[in-house]
Amino acid sequence: MIRAMPYYEDLVPGNRSRSRIGRTITEADNVWFTALTMNTNEIHFNAVYAATTPWGKPLVNSALTLAVVMGLSVADTSETGGVNLGWEEVRLPAPVFVGDTLWAETEVLEARESRSHPDSGIVSVKTQGVNQRSEVVIEFRRSFLVPKRPA
Repeated sequence: MIRAMPYYEDLVPGNRSRSRIGRTITEADNVWFTALTMNTNEIHFNAVYAATTPWGKPLVNSALTLAVVMGLSVADTSETGGVNLGWEEVRLPAPVFVGDTLWAETEVLEARESRSHPDSGIVSVKTQGVNQRSEVVIEFRRSFLVPKRPA
């Protein structure tokens, strides 16, 4: 079954969705993302160092967690060409490790027509990243400009 891409009219406050697919984080994902972003914190790539921390092993870069969970939410929110306006209240209540699989669960909080772009609306959502153990590993609010359904 093909899912329809959401337009402004589809994003009604109170609606909830869960990403259709999950994404398992690999060691390559974490090392490449950490290197690409020039993050020199060894907790992301040095197993000997990470073994001395309370987690005992490398943590997945939190910016990678944000990017993956946000990406997983796109099909349910802004795939029609939405433009991000901002992120707020990013929280990381549990760590992510290589091998964890993540899904995005999103609730529409607000939706209003845009005054400066009459063919679009502004939508605010709360998204949680959930792992295979049903633990919330990240949560954030995001607002974006999304097109209205064509006439």
